[in-house]
Amino acid sequence: MAEFGATKSDAGPPVAGWKAACGGAAGRTSCVETHRGDTVSNGSCSTPDTAGKVQNETSCESPTWENTGSESARTAIPRRSSLIKDGSRSSREKKKTVSFSSSLSEKKISSAAGCIHSMVEGSELKKIRPNSRVYHRYYLLDAGLQALCWEPSKKESDKARIFLDSIREVRTGRNTETFRTSGVYEQISEDCAFSIIFGDVYESLDLVANSAEVANIWVTGLRYLLQYGKHALDMLANSQDSLRLRWLEQLFSSAARFDPEEGIPLHSAVKLIRGVNPGVSTDKVERRFKELQRVREKMSELTLENASGVKDCSPNKKKTERKERISKKEFTEVFHDFCTRPEIYFLLVQFSSNKEYLDAKDLMRFLEAEQGMAQVSEETSLKFIQTHEPSEEGRQQGHLSLDGFTSYLTSGECHLFDREHDRVCQDMSQPLSHYYINSSHNTYLIEDQFRGPSDVSGYIRALKMGCRCVEVDVWDGADEEPIVCTGRTLSPPLALRSVLEAIGRFAFVASEYPVIVCLENHCSLQQQKVLVQLLTRILGEWLYRNPPEEGATYLPSPHDLKHRILLKGKSLGPSTDGEGGEVSEEDEGAEMCQKMKAVKSSSGGIEKDAVQKGVSFTAQSSPSHLACKPFLLFRGLSDLVTLCHSVCFIDFQTSSKSQNPWEMCSFHESVALGLASESPGDYVNHNKRFLSRVYPNPMRIDSSNMNPQDLWKCGCQIVSMNFQTAGLMMDLNTAWFRQNGNCGYVLRPAIMRQEVSYFSADTKGSVPGVSPQLLHVKVISGQNLPKPKGSGAKGNVVDPYVYVEIHGIPADCTERRTRTVTQNGDNPIFDESFEFQINLPELAMVRFVVLDDDFIGDEFIGQYTIPLECLQPGYRHVPLQCLTGEDLPHAKLFVHVALTNRRGGGKPHKRGLSVRKARRGREYTALRNLGVRAVDEVFKMATPFLREATDLRGNMQNSVAVFKELCGVSAVANLMQCVLALSSSVSGPEGTSLLLFNLKDSYPILEPQGLLPDVLRRVVATYETMVDASKAVMELSDGIYDKILHIQAMAMEFHENLQTQAMKEGLKGPKISRALESFSWNITILKGQADLLQRAKAEVLENMKQVHDAALTGNLTKEGEGVRRVRSQTRRDPNTAGRAAMLQG
Repeated sequence: MAEFGATKSDAGPPVAGWKAACGGAAGRTSCVETHRGDTVSNGSCSTPDTAGKVQNETSCESPTWENTGSESARTAIPRRSSLIKDGSRSSREKKKTVSFSSSLSEKKISSAAGCIHSMVEGSELKKIRPNSRVYHRYYLLDAGLQALCWEPSKKESDKARIFLDSIREVRTGRNTETFRTSGVYEQISEDCAFSIIFGDVYESLDLVANSAEVANIWVTGLRYLLQYGKHALDMLANSQDSLRLRWLEQLFSSAARFDPEEGIPLHSAVKLIRGVNPGVSTDKVERRFKELQRVREKMSELTLENASGVKDCSPNKKKTERKERISKKEFTEVFHDFCTRPEIYFLLVQFSSNKEYLDAKDLMRFLEAEQGMAQVSEETSLKFIQTHEPSEEGRQQGHLSLDGFTSYLTSGECHLFDREHDRVCQDMSQPLSHYYINSSHNTYLIEDQFRGPSDVSGYIRALKMGCRCVEVDVWDGADEEPIVCTGRTLSPPLALRSVLEAIGRFAFVASEYPVIVCLENHCSLQQQKVLVQLLTRILGEWLYRNPPEEGATYLPSPHDLKHRILLKGKSLGPSTDGEGGEVSEEDEGAEMCQKMKAVKSSSGGIEKDAVQKGVSFTAQSSPSHLACKPFLLFRGLSDLVTLCHSVCFIDFQTSSKSQNPWEMCSFHESVALGLASESPGDYVNHNKRFLSRVYPNPMRIDSSNMNPQDLWKCGCQIVSMNFQTAGLMMDLNTAWFRQNGNCGYVLRPAIMRQEVSYFSADTKGSVPGVSPQLLHVKVISGQNLPKPKGSGAKGNVVDPYVYVEIHGIPADCTERRTRTVTQNGDNPIFDESFEFQINLPELAMVRFVVLDDDFIGDEFIGQYTIPLECLQPGYRHVPLQCLTGEDLPHAKLFVHVALTNRRGGGKPHKRGLSVRKARRGREYTALRNLGVRAVDEVFKMATPFLREATDLRGNMQNSVAVFKELCGVSAVANLMQCVLALSSSVSGPEGTSLLLFNLKDSYPILEPQGLLPDVLRRVVATYETMVDASKAVMELSDGIYDKILHIQAMAMEFHENLQTQAMKEGLKGPKISRALESFSWNITILKGQADLLQRAKAEVLENMKQVHDAALTGNLTKEGEGVRRVRSQTRRDPNTAGRAAMLQG
């Protein structure tokens, strides 16, 4: 955590009597003057140490928001800004400094009292009007804590205020009609915006803060005041965080050997703090204690001097002894500094009904609504409390304090990676060609490709990492013993015997699924016989020797080949007689040797230059000029190669006609990328039946890696990687294969496996038949970010920022970055949100990269890469890893993640706020015309059903989106969060709810409980529209689904003879190819739309279940306790959960 101190000034706001309880910036003077002249904007949000510091030093940057001008610094009251249109500003030059100590005069606000204190001092906020005008106003609470005031304003002073008792809701984000229709919507950060809903007609005051922390301060403080009224401060002063304080007293007393009043040793105090926050360094905690003691000793000396008039210079033995012990007050203050995370505090009070702790119901609501957990009951919440709450009192009362909540959020339960993927969770019974296979290149090399050492540890490490395809280059050795090495290089050889022993011992340590040994054979006939003897004796029964089945169209599955080792290599045909026959030699290293000779001759024979210049020859490398040399293959060795026969690739047409499923081609990296560029669709179709192996360009002498995503998107199963070289490419490879229990096999996307489907690897837009997903990522904070290795230019200072990268098909690849947080590696607050459209979720990965901002060159701090399919939604911690893949101790990012199927924000007419508007502007996926009359007539029959299916899904999803907007939540929220937000704004004059859910029907009914204002009447009408659209999906989708599948089956009857049929229609050459491609496109569309319709049904069931559960959690039901008990009992039994819970009543 960042370092904070304790000195406070005597100056304070009108409520200075309680400022000691704030934990906040009591030492600041009014910021009415000091904040003027600084840049005021609103893009990326920062979280500095206090609200005043936010206004003074940082802002949310945006290229189109202007400052009010530097002249305003001369005035005491902020003036009204002019209309901001397309203004621009020149950013201030960022000046970096090196700091070797921290100030004791700044504290982060992490208490409700601190929030109210800051609100009394006031903040400059931007007011957004429906006409897109932006006004700078200075907002503050009046001294009596009864009204929100602002100035300057044209209104009279008694009108430029909102009384707190008229406020109905404090809403976070850009979630009012004013925000959504504003011309500056895209320039406003979701994290800096909030709205105050007030009055009988539910008016909204829409505000934008200069940082996310300032927005959190206002939202938290206002919600506390709405809950407890003007007496909130008295309540907070008497009982503020008493659970935590009592626990700290017990913790302190347990470390005191005798009388706690005498204090505890310094090392004991440090140990207690590091026990709660192990990431903080001992030196920082000790330095904080000593600084705090020095400040207080200085104050004490000044007090004595003022009292006596004489300075006491005599040595004081008691003072020296006192410095070695820590008082309870000092311990509590330093504990708060290092163990309180404001971002978690603001999250806690959001779900705790403005308490300083979560009870079982609060935690259950958080787990369901935010963390996406199913089968949650109060008993489940209590178990979490018993596990994570540090205080005995909290465990007994069923309360989760801030420290317990922090413990939960940093535990394995809140890891970003879904632990379901730690085990094999995919179907392993499909053909081998339907999987990506974790593969290593020149596994025996542990450094570069030309001179680096060889070692069996390369095989051991790769196999332990889940690698399922290793490479063995075998050459003639001395004493009739084959060796493993790269031919014609300076790398030392290994004995084949030791390599096979390592493979046999470690092949199935990490995974039980088959290992492929790529045997590149350069041995003489005599040593091939020795090779066969070693293979059969060492690998024995693990070797798979069964010949492929005659007429088989696919390879066996990984499940069928468990604990089997497959040899990949050259094979003799059945017609070859004798003990051997002639085949073409495989030599991937031959090209490297030729290029090395060329480099050495051009560089005067300097070997070092050859290695350094090797990569620059990558684009020139082409294996086409290398003639394959024939050599004799021993029949016994050929017989051991059964399912992976190496064959030369000619072209896709030849492969489709003559290649057998058990034959596989190896592609040079440059050739593979060329095929991916020239014939992406053909490459994908080729890989549906045949294994393809891609090896790195031989000129990657430094053992650098190609990007595996470039080949995975074409369906290439075996992309050989240099496991010894860390970096981005190996991060992608390692993360990708974690998603299936790290077993070395990952099932390819369905669109790449289906026999008739259309997918192009270079697609720049949406994928036919696949519904795009929207990934929402909020980078909240970082913890314990270390100084980059080898960095010494800035001392121990770290200036971190975060990149969020998306890797996948070309349409998905993008990256976004946060702002830089200067001089804070302990607990930098970023508070920035990003949104990414993912067109092929099954092939997408998310990578978080943390860098240190430096003028010399940004340096790597840590990274974490994860497949999109493995993301857990909600608030999660991301463990950072170093360059070599090991976890960095205690270094994490704190993020919020959500996946949705639609984008929020923008103008209403652009987003389709009504079903009528959405239908009129809706885009329907078109079927293609083949030019074959009979087939086209069949596909035309599907057009009305496809339109109806699209309308059913679109109407339902649009109605859900409109309901969310009226409830005041963002597009990221689910319906449970939506209903819970609604529960906070439907209170009547006597505290009764104006709206309640009737849960007796399978579709919960929202019933008014009296006269409703216009806003709530619209909510009811929109909810009814949503229910009607949901019913239509449930009642009509099955019939449409069956009709689409029937038409698909009719069309597939033409598949086998389609080419002949096209020729009869007079199509030739490229037109036939286009007709075949269009047929695959249409089949993909039909199957995809049918699948999307089935998913829409599942979405309706989940939506209604969420409404049902949220109505119970938010006490918005007519049935009362009876229904709640039924729900709880149902949720204890997983077999009766789901729709059964929704149908109760």
